[in-house]
Amino acid sequence: MAAIMAADRGLLQWRATNSLGDSGLAEQAVQETFLRAWKACRTFDDRAGSVRAWLLAIQRNLVIDIARSRAIRPGDTHWDEIDDMMSHTHKIADFTNALAESWYVEELLDRLPASQREAVALVVVADRPYQDVATELGVPVGTLKSRVHYGLRTLRGQLAVIDAA
Repeated sequence: MAAIMAADRGLLQWRATNSLGDSGLAEQAVQETFLRAWKACRTFDDRAGSVRAWLLAIQRNLVIDIARSRAIRPGDTHWDEIDDMMSHTHKIADFTNALAESWYVEELLDRLPASQREAVALVVVADRPYQDVATELGVPVGTLKSRVHYGLRTLRGQLAVIDAA
């Protein structure tokens, strides 16, 4: 991810600045682009195109969201206002915090049995529907729901132990 950021950050910054006309807002858009890419990296398919093209598509959608927000509330629209209008899944504006949290989540998930880890990662972390994941894994929806339930229960227990320490 660091290599991709180093290679494509300048291009993304330039395009966001040109599209938005505000360097500060453009920087926030670049950070949000990398955050969305990080969250969706498991869905990336290099057969569909390059990482750069994928990042540009993510950024294009983000810039469209920002433009729509500005159209609703014309004038001096700041990132905080845009962030409030965007969906809950894109709330974290600071990429470094999100990256650290994702590593922490990955470490916690590694402590689960493989079936529960896979279920939690696909349903909760990747935010995919139970039916789609159950079909993909070849298990009944009820089995998948049980795996997610017990996986989350185990994770909550691990977090309680960490918080108590």
